[in-house]
Amino acid sequence: MHTLRRPLRFAAQIGLLAVAAILLALATPAAAEQKKLSFLTWNISDQADLFKEWIAEFKKRHPDVDVEWLDKKGPELPAFYQTQVIAGTPPDIINTQGALWLEYAAGGGLVDLTPYLDKDPDVRKRFNADYLAQWKYKGRNYMLPFYISKTLLFYNKTMFKEAAISGPPQSFDELLADAKKMSKGEKTGFITLNFDWLYWPLFRMNGVDLLTPDLRKAAFDTPKGVQVLDALAKATNDGSINKIAWTGRWVEPNGAFASGNVGMLLAHSPAFFFIRGQAPWVNADTLGVAQAPGGWATPNSHGLGISKGSKHPELAWEFLKMVTSEDWTSKLSERRKVLTGNIASDKKLLDQLGKDDPLAAAVLQTQVEDTNKLTGNWPLANDARVKEAFYPEIQNAVLGRKPAAQALKDAEAKVDRVLGQ
Repeated sequence: MHTLRRPLRFAAQIGLLAVAAILLALATPAAAEQKKLSFLTWNISDQADLFKEWIAEFKKRHPDVDVEWLDKKGPELPAFYQTQVIAGTPPDIINTQGALWLEYAAGGGLVDLTPYLDKDPDVRKRFNADYLAQWKYKGRNYMLPFYISKTLLFYNKTMFKEAAISGPPQSFDELLADAKKMSKGEKTGFITLNFDWLYWPLFRMNGVDLLTPDLRKAAFDTPKGVQVLDALAKATNDGSINKIAWTGRWVEPNGAFASGNVGMLLAHSPAFFFIRGQAPWVNADTLGVAQAPGGWATPNSHGLGISKGSKHPELAWEFLKMVTSEDWTSKLSERRKVLTGNIASDKKLLDQLGKDDPLAAAVLQTQVEDTNKLTGNWPLANDARVKEAFYPEIQNAVLGRKPAAQALKDAEAKVDRVLGQ
């Protein structure tokens, strides 16, 4: 009898130990149910190595979380994101550019980050306040800065010297006068990028705003607005302004300036690296950078937000906190030569570039100056529709299809119609 009981007792003990081991294993993080985060970026696949480092670091901090990175080109991202939202599987974290985030925030598609920032005030303090405010809708913050940019004035020093122009223009009238001095033969004096309101400083430096302060009505059809548009039309007609300013988008106007035949370019900072890559003539002796007259600039930055459909918003916030820290923004800045809105890492990059690449440092320095003079960034949920109503009439005027007064009158009626819906 005893010889039978001992094996049975031993077997029972082994069974209990096995059950205990299983229960213990289930209680450990490694065997716990794995969670998953995904983050979607906007055409920045060149930073694959950095994003792999993000994921590895986050995995160290949260062993029970898997992280997936997705990247889509600009034209593809909105359609992809909407498809995922409809399917109920939106990426937890989304990177958007320009005003696209407003549509998502207004539609209830993004998590309000204000409570998180209130809970972690040190996160708010790490950012340039003016840039952080660019992602506010109805007083609430929906995104954090990823990398930042705003418009500035690039100018061809060689063409300035040939036209006996001593330095960058200090007013709108001076800008047009200088453009005319440089325009002869194949050369034109001025060009601008026109998408995402990047040309709006030309109006704002003249005191013309798009909308009333309450954002409910158009405010640009004024005598001054007509005067500014008429001046732009006349300068385009006489060749002072290159017509590509109003018909191109990115490659065409930047390529025109890179050719060395355009005196001034109003564009945001990423244009510098595009132009320098195409223009052997560009160096500190031939290319100047300055604020546009009055210091006015239009931001065109990238932000990071959390999808409302995220199953793990708290973890997504932890991920955002990590990647926007000084350590990780410094790595992004160093590798891609961009500013991130993180005050400490931006200063570090500017200090280093001042030694290694003074011209790039001069370009990026403009991005942290006059940040209280940002324009063309109205928090409109229907921003795209307002653009579609407004810009074709501007084209009609500057390309000589309509008088400026009629174009602005027609544009105001269309914009008010959009705002009233």
